[in-house]
Amino acid sequence: AVADRYAGSLADVLQLAVPPRNARAEQRASPGPLPPPPAPEAGTWQRYERGAAFLESLASGGAPRAVWNALPGPQWSEELARAVAATLASGRGALAVLPDGRAVARVDAALTALLGEGRHAVLTADAGPEKRYAQWLAVRRGSVRAVIGTRAAMFAPVQDLGLVALWDDGDDSHSEQHAPQPHAREVLLLRAALDKCGFLLGSWGCTVEAAQLVESGWARPLVAGRDQVRAAAPLVRTVGDQDLARDEAARAARLPTLAWQAVRDGLRSGPVLVQVPRRGYVPRMACANCRAPARCRHCSGPLEAPDGGALNCGRCGREESGWHCPDCGAFRLRASVVGARRTAEELGRAFPAVPVRTSGREHVLDTVPGAPALVVSTPGAEPVAEGGYAAALLLDGWAMLGRPDLRAGEDALRRWIAAASLVRPQSAGGTVVVVAEPTLRPVQALVRWDPVGHAVRELAERSELGFPPVSRMAAVSGPAEAVAEFLRAAELPPEAEVLGPVPLPVPAAGRPRRAGAPPPGEQWERALLRVPPGRGAALAAALKAAQAARMARGSGSGAGVWVRVDPADIG
Repeated sequence: AVADRYAGSLADVLQLAVPPRNARAEQRASPGPLPPPPAPEAGTWQRYERGAAFLESLASGGAPRAVWNALPGPQWSEELARAVAATLASGRGALAVLPDGRAVARVDAALTALLGEGRHAVLTADAGPEKRYAQWLAVRRGSVRAVIGTRAAMFAPVQDLGLVALWDDGDDSHSEQHAPQPHAREVLLLRAALDKCGFLLGSWGCTVEAAQLVESGWARPLVAGRDQVRAAAPLVRTVGDQDLARDEAARAARLPTLAWQAVRDGLRSGPVLVQVPRRGYVPRMACANCRAPARCRHCSGPLEAPDGGALNCGRCGREESGWHCPDCGAFRLRASVVGARRTAEELGRAFPAVPVRTSGREHVLDTVPGAPALVVSTPGAEPVAEGGYAAALLLDGWAMLGRPDLRAGEDALRRWIAAASLVRPQSAGGTVVVVAEPTLRPVQALVRWDPVGHAVRELAERSELGFPPVSRMAAVSGPAEAVAEFLRAAELPPEAEVLGPVPLPVPAAGRPRRAGAPPPGEQWERALLRVPPGRGAALAAALKAAQAARMARGSGSGAGVWVRVDPADIG
């Protein structure tokens, strides 16, 4: 079913589903299965309007399907563990997929505290080949009926499956980069439909796909009342007219007066989180005189100063020593986007007595103490503070909202809410300051703490424009001649609409090549194929047949094409 859904081959899917064999792990016997545990108490699920009823349905053998908009705070991991325990109490199995190892560790600890050792398996790549295969065998043999893990766990062979759960489906890590590039959410939806089991899609935010599941009637909303939301959420402030009256440069400043005041007040009682969209020091440069982006003379790629030193091109890697602005002739540069390390350096000078910690791609912190400190983090790498953060700054909102991508607003709101959910409630003094245009829809949704309303409105607009997830899309990438030949040979559905082809950006030199991206030095093109609702299976079948015919003719070697159903990046 997954191979057909994504126009891929069964062999590719099996390679993703089955971990590499380990002889030593295979020779050891798996422990015997434990009897079902007692049904857990509702606990913090009672904060949700149908939370207790959802657990009761799982414990009694039902198959409820819900989209769960979790309240801010750290309780989500315990609530997910209780849903898994309720499923085990009915004598069935449960599977939960998390975006990263830190989230897996939190749910692992919650399950161990709730059920004890030996009742669940953890499937992550960090476990090592022998331990991972031993855990997979224990699940396959029926010794363990509960599985938690990262993306690869979506194929875990849980026996008598009663619940599939996914946390934070908008996270990029849920999208597999190896062919046929399935998304964990869609795989779990297929498993829920085929196995007729329960389904739980949880997040602090809400994606458009989640809103579509509720609007179609396939799943029910699992939300809390507005009084519970107000009690759990922090106070969210923006740079508005009152701040402009006191500080005329507040809208243009990267750290306006309101942000400095929030940091100063928050440090009196605990740590302060500062979210910066980009890592590094000064990732992007511009002319200091006319603000025109600084471009490479050879390939027109963006000039960067990743270590605060020499300029180099982010696309071809050439060093630029004698740059001058082609528009105004100036020689001075300024940072157009400031990275996390530069932000940490600036805040360290402004608050010399306060320790500054950074969390990002190179070094991700899991937790930080509850003592006063500045924690500068990139989105998705925010550590959990003991007792919650006293305040949070969400900087450079324009950089997140200004991306030329269909999901820019949705993704920015999801990342803002994920960071703000780590802040103490408003009753405990928790404050969040977002530095972005206050009239924009994602900013207003954050102020109201209404991710569901934002997703519903986005879904309505995409329905009018014919964009996913209402319609189905596929991307065909490769050299121009190969793409044109593929489109001519493919027997597409009559309703299919071909958008493009258009040139793909050349990847930066020295950076890892993503699946479906052109090799360094090559120029590829990409065509988007769109079909109306209900015709996605026909499109996938046509693309799969065209790929098979191309390989049979022998034209798939060399100048091949890359087919991806449901591409993540749609400009």
